[in-house]
Amino acid sequence: MRLDNGTVRSPVLDGGSGIAYDTIVTVVLDTNVLIAALRSRRGASFRLLSLVGTGRFDIALSVPLVLEYEGVANRLLPELGMNADDVVDILDYLCSVGIHRPVFFLWRPTLPDPKDDMVLELAVDAAAPVIVTFNKRDFVGADRFGVRVLTPREYLQEIGDIP
Repeated sequence: MRLDNGTVRSPVLDGGSGIAYDTIVTVVLDTNVLIAALRSRRGASFRLLSLVGTGRFDIALSVPLVLEYEGVANRLLPELGMNADDVVDILDYLCSVGIHRPVFFLWRPTLPDPKDDMVLELAVDAAAPVIVTFNKRDFVGADRFGVRVLTPREYLQEIGDIP
């Protein structure tokens, strides 16, 4: 359900009382989306990253995913035109607004690229119905877990941010 302000809500059923509540949709951002947003302010990834923390959607985070964000960003510092402090500031912000999930189960290997399994595991643990990535084919099989895989542009279209 899309509210007037563009916030996307999904119905959740409370198993104990049977009462339905509207909640903000939680998504998982693959590392390639974060890196694309840091590379350019022009694309859908940057727009999506700029909406984090605004209440339009939540992001789920786990320690392994944040460490991957940090490792990849730090390796690409010269290409990103940033320094390590900039990366720390961005990750601190994401951690301050994200939903932290400790993932206690491993279903590996589930996906064609085993490095992507932690992203799927986080989505399942956080009940996030969407993984946002540029590598949709790396997440073939995510639908078995009730998780859809969308590009940043597709997700922005879904939430009504772009036509």
